[in-house]
Amino acid sequence: MPERGSILHDRAGPARVCGVDEAGRGPLAGDVFAAAVILDPARPIEGLRDSKALSESRREALAALIRDRSIAWSVASASVAEIDQINILQATLLAMRRAVEGLNPSPALALVDGNRAPSLACAVRTIVRGDATEPAISAASILAKTARDHTMRALHQRFPGYGFDQHKGYPSPLHLQRLRELGPCAEHRRSFGPVRALASALGRV
Repeated sequence: MPERGSILHDRAGPARVCGVDEAGRGPLAGDVFAAAVILDPARPIEGLRDSKALSESRREALAALIRDRSIAWSVASASVAEIDQINILQATLLAMRRAVEGLNPSPALALVDGNRAPSLACAVRTIVRGDATEPAISAASILAKTARDHTMRALHQRFPGYGFDQHKGYPSPLHLQRLRELGPCAEHRRSFGPVRALASALGRV
């Protein structure tokens, strides 16, 4: 089930536009996350931008404001098993669809970061680098990133040898080194080349 929040009042116009973004397409481990946010024009949030351009502490502070001040927000994910079954692009679109479907009220228009969008009940417009230009997409980027980071820190508690709390599953030198030493764990994406090659070499396909 998506994580969600809303202020249950409806508005016409811009307030019914949601921003949508993902986090976690590139990592070798962990779920892919997406968020959808309907901002409230009456409660502006200063400093919204692409989550990658913000420090971790700033992202966390903004995420709290987004959850508090938005008309509606929703965070959803697609699992490692879904990623391996349907591929990372389709799993990302699935997570985006789940996030938008979790909004209450529903949006009239979804602004989606990038050039690919899920099939939705509302109108959709894709915007390349939208996380840097559209505040609602920036807000979604921040919620998706912070939610995924929290999950990866929890994953570190289950599999402490891989350093998930540091690299969040991305193919950093540390992560690749630990993969070679330990082999993949249950939360590694077997459909990704480096993991598939190591799993095959170790007989853990």
